[in-house]
Amino acid sequence: MTTQWIDLRAGSHALAQIQEHGLQPDDISLLLGASGGPKWFILQGLDNYLFGEFFSKRQQPMELLGTSAGAWRFASLGRSDAADASALFCKLYRATVYSEKPDVREITDKAIDLLNEYVTDDAIAEILSQDRFLHHMIVVRSRGIGASDNRVLQGMSLIRAAALNAVSRKTLRHSFERVVFHHPKATPPLGHDWHDLPTRHVALTQENFRHALLATGSIPMVLAGVRDIPGAPPGVYRDGGVTDYHFNLPFDEQSGLVLYPHFQREVIPGWFDKHLKRRMSGQQWPNVLALMPTQKFIDALPYQKIPDRHDFANMDVPTRQKFWQQAVDAGYRMADELAELISSGKIRDAVTEWKD
Repeated sequence: MTTQWIDLRAGSHALAQIQEHGLQPDDISLLLGASGGPKWFILQGLDNYLFGEFFSKRQQPMELLGTSAGAWRFASLGRSDAADASALFCKLYRATVYSEKPDVREITDKAIDLLNEYVTDDAIAEILSQDRFLHHMIVVRSRGIGASDNRVLQGMSLIRAAALNAVSRKTLRHSFERVVFHHPKATPPLGHDWHDLPTRHVALTQENFRHALLATGSIPMVLAGVRDIPGAPPGVYRDGGVTDYHFNLPFDEQSGLVLYPHFQREVIPGWFDKHLKRRMSGQQWPNVLALMPTQKFIDALPYQKIPDRHDFANMDVPTRQKFWQQAVDAGYRMADELAELISSGKIRDAVTEWKD
């Protein structure tokens, strides 16, 4: 069966299970959310369906693993009305306006204002007191001169990290330490199988939740790093997408399927891999089901592209906000198509093997 707007790609295990049984809410044990800034707008319709309808039928706890925009999206889950919270995040992000030449401080302050309105103290208390949606957000702690606020030193550190990463992803350990902030009632979603890079695990609390969430979206050279997060080792924390842009982690030991709503048609392991050939697929992830836009979906968008943070500089405010709303509206086509495939059982025929 050929789908029009959404491409369902599955690793071998996920493919066999869905072809035999379809897809049920309790089949999923882990939900993934990638970095990507405003690219996520095309997923808001899927989030509305998954957060508001599909997952409402779950009986078992589910783990959430997000970096940057993915972690910000997931901050809607575990609240009394996750769909409404997701819609608020979408509204606030779309409404963000900067001066003509914003500096790091202005961009950071805008992010803090958005975060405070989106994730209130009451929302954090609600998230941490429940155990149906178990949050994990990835942040990196900068090492050496990369921890400096000085743009020259920070830039030198990033150039060095990029050069070493071209040889091996494992060299990122010289520049960053991965820190996973996790729901207090959760254990690490991959057990202790995080050996690709040095990794710490820190429990989320009322005091550090917003700090961790801000840090996972603090793009180097764009936003200020978050210093000395409560409960975590001293240091400067930045965007988790640096090491885990779209993820390069083993999910084989998950008890159920891994659901990955993704905004583009390729999965790039780390931030420095964008211009390299490294990509992830179902060959590495046999139990992952990825939901991706079809090329037809992308071609039907204005400008034939998904939103990205360069739109801030390349479009005037009315044009950008109109485009982003159009991208959100278009994303509901994917959501409607997925809902129909699941409810009718036609997902058995629509899912394809994820080979590349």
